[in-house]
Amino acid sequence: MRCVPRRIPGRKDSVVPAVAALAVAVLFTGGCSSAHGTSRSGDPSESATGVSESPSPSPTPSLTPPYPTGASGCHDNKGWTVEESRDWVRLVVNTPKENYGGDEVKVVSLPGYNGPLCRKITVQVEFWKLVYGVANGADGERLSDGTRPAYYFDIRRVKRVELHADASVERKIALPTSLYATDRSPCEGALLSITLGKPLTSKELPEEVEVGGGGEAAWDRAPVDFRSQRVADYELSEPSAPQVCSPDGKPTADPADVPTPGSQPTDLYPTDLYPTDLYPTPDKSYDIDDVLRSPTP
Repeated sequence: MRCVPRRIPGRKDSVVPAVAALAVAVLFTGGCSSAHGTSRSGDPSESATGVSESPSPSPTPSLTPPYPTGASGCHDNKGWTVEESRDWVRLVVNTPKENYGGDEVKVVSLPGYNGPLCRKITVQVEFWKLVYGVANGADGERLSDGTRPAYYFDIRRVKRVELHADASVERKIALPTSLYATDRSPCEGALLSITLGKPLTSKELPEEVEVGGGGEAAWDRAPVDFRSQRVADYELSEPSAPQVCSPDGKPTADPADVPTPGSQPTDLYPTDLYPTDLYPTPDKSYDIDDVLRSPTP
């Protein structure tokens, strides 16, 4: 996985660097446990009738809602901490991957299960455009782990929607069409952030973003380190081929002609005898027709 650093405004370059790093997919799982009763029969009676005990009834599984409503018809969230509010927002607001690849962000309403809350929470849904460029030369800032970046990225907000959420009704927010277009530039990515309170400031945006470590599943994503505790959730849509991008974020080649770094096997025992660092060239060749041709009688 490669990490991309952000370009700092005011400098000659306007893109933040990307850095190579191992991606760790964080799996968020949630669920409930249920008790499963097992039917049992008593040992056979020694009497002539051979009567056995009746099976015991299985207990009915019960599900305790995380945010049940009280007599007022809402869940009391007075005095919630930032962490408690983040947990609720993460449960209620579904990202596109959590919507099974849908083209929207959804606020889920399940009365009696996730609310509604007695007090609404202000939530910012923000969409950011990332433009990646290959790091130019050995100069420039290093990554947080001391290594040199592989890419830089530039980030700017494309769309923002403010919600006052209590989960009393379902809401849907459409994705910006151009930002998530299938034919967008191979140097462009998209970042969705879901934040408590006010919109994110530039000082709260990530300085480094990993690329190459996210999959299609909701739990298989590259980590993005926002510099704010107010971010409840996020989702990164990575650029399709950052390896073809110039330092200023413009594609310089057809992605099909430039393999992703690390995707090609390399020779474990390089030697000057081999013309390439991939596979040795055979010193003999065979005509397949000669091999398969039937012997002449």
